[in-house]
Amino acid sequence: GRHMLMPALLMMMHLGPAHGYELNERLKKFSMGDLDVSLIYRALHALEANGLVSSNWDEKESQGPPRRVYSLTEAGHLQLGQHLDELKTTRERINQILDTYESHMRNGKGDFHE
Repeated sequence: GRHMLMPALLMMMHLGPAHGYELNERLKKFSMGDLDVSLIYRALHALEANGLVSSNWDEKESQGPPRRVYSLTEAGHLQLGQHLDELKTTRERINQILDTYESHMRNGKGDFHE
């Protein structure tokens, strides 16, 4: 699922600006498994370096030190759109393989024979 991290992170920020911990929690609910938080921060820094994400210090944080809040930039929105197009194409290819397999099995031709 690591190659899914960038599109998933962009999607999580599309839901609204958030700090790293919050994004990690969103990803967990998104069946991304238990990712190392350092992996998420490295991905966020890479996204920011590429201009897809911007960050600001959250001064309103009541407990503890201020945290960086990450938001999608316009370029990030465009990149997310590209990722989604690629995912749709991949999903269509996967469905094609699954449908072919299932119809082959339904026709009784899918049992393994030596």
